[in-house]
Amino acid sequence: MNLWQYLNFVNKAEEMEMGKQLVLVGLVEPKKDKVEAFNEWYLGNHVEDTFNCPAITSVRCFKAQKGFLGDAPSGYMTIYEFEVEDAEVAEKLLGEYQSDPDSWEKREPNNGSMEIVGAGWYLEEIAFS
Repeated sequence: MNLWQYLNFVNKAEEMEMGKQLVLVGLVEPKKDKVEAFNEWYLGNHVEDTFNCPAITSVRCFKAQKGFLGDAPSGYMTIYEFEVEDAEVAEKLLGEYQSDPDSWEKREPNNGSMEIVGAGWYLEEIAFS
């Protein structure tokens, strides 16, 4: 690659560069005696409901298969991708959406089947595809 090709490549890469991805990671566990209720509410309603928040672009929910360097920290990990980069703004938008009973017509109330093991906002540092 000559210098001109390199500079052209760098220019195109800069033009294509997008903002950093902000995600909310939730680690949750069904309560021992409420696995079926968890499946119905969390997997069957809550994850899709939260996806409908206008600030969210993608949601993926994973079920733990095996621990690595010890036990898996939770039975489920859900990753919510946001279109904004500021965690304070994203949290406010999500809170407003979730507190509005009319924001999604199919919303079912929390049935008490879930324990939150942990959650946090993460801003992308580096990514490879």
